Amino acid sequence: MEWYLPVIWAGLIGTAVMLYVVLDGFDLGIAILFPTTADESERDQMMNSVAPFWDGNETWLVLGGAGLWVAFPLAYSVIMPALYLPVTLMLLSLIFRGVAFEFRWVAKPKHRIWDLAFWLGSTTAAFSQGVILGGLIQGVKVVDNQFAGGPFDWLTPFSLMCGAGVVVGYALLGATWLVFKTEGAVADRARRQAKTLLLCLLAFAALVSLWTPYAHPRIAERWFTPSNLLLLWPFPVLTAFCGYMVWKRLHGNHEFTPFAFTIAIFLLCFLGLAISNYPYLVPPGLTIWDTAAAPSSHIFVLIGVSFLLPMILFYTAFVYWTFRGKVKADSGYH
Repeated sequence: MEWYLPVIWAGLIGTAVMLYVVLDGFDLGIAILFPTTADESERDQMMNSVAPFWDGNETWLVLGGAGLWVAFPLAYSVIMPALYLPVTLMLLSLIFRGVAFEFRWVAKPKHRIWDLAFWLGSTTAAFSQGVILGGLIQGVKVVDNQFAGGPFDWLTPFSLMCGAGVVVGYALLGATWLVFKTEGAVADRARRQAKTLLLCLLAFAALVSLWTPYAHPRIAERWFTPSNLLLLWPFPVLTAFCGYMVWKRLHGNHEFTPFAFTIAIFLLCFLGLAISNYPYLVPPGLTIWDTAAAPSSHIFVLIGVSFLLPMILFYTAFVYWTFRGKVKADSGYH
């Protein structure tokens, strides 16, 4: 097997997942913040700030999931039965949220149930994604290349803590997006909310950083052996610096930089998790090479992706450019 093909596919899937987390994270975060105002025009303004983007943002989740299925079929066959319940809950929540997104506008003025559906579906989807992440980090029991655990192995204090951390992180992305894209009372309130959410997110990041090496010796060895420590110390330092910059920029009149530095925090945390688990795709036993499809399959699908990926990137850039600028209280996508 060509060793580099699984590496390329792992990089592609990791990039798709990271793009999904950032892009869909802020529109899920806006829904998480929805109950913080009961004002109808403010809720409309919040939804209109993400209305042109939310469905396109979910394209990256499809690409990541389909890529895992095609490029690493053994990993897919092990991970799915291990995490069936949170994965199913996440997908149902995303569908529920998408329906609420569209029906809310046509159901006015009797749309309170769809407001609730929008918040509940988004919050549950974000929480499920954190639980899935926690379930993977803590490891999956595998015997003879098959999942050998129970249906609730993922249900641990660590995975629930990761679920809460992702909800807080997405809410921070949503708040800083509102600072960037809206004005008036919505932006002012989001600026205040972002300060509290930032402190909570950094607390969750510190807790995960302490919990994972304590519970998993392989992760402690990866980060704290003298040679690795010399190389990896910039990651926590840069994360703390980005947190400081978010806080500092929220106290001024800056609009885009709080959102940009929040994305940087997510990127650094994502890279930290990748470093902790590389080369395992199904920790702690199956590597990306153990679970990879045949090289011919990798090459065949890679040709298709080489055409598809630029189209998705172009479409994404085009939509964000077309709907650039502030969303005011009396303007909207619908």
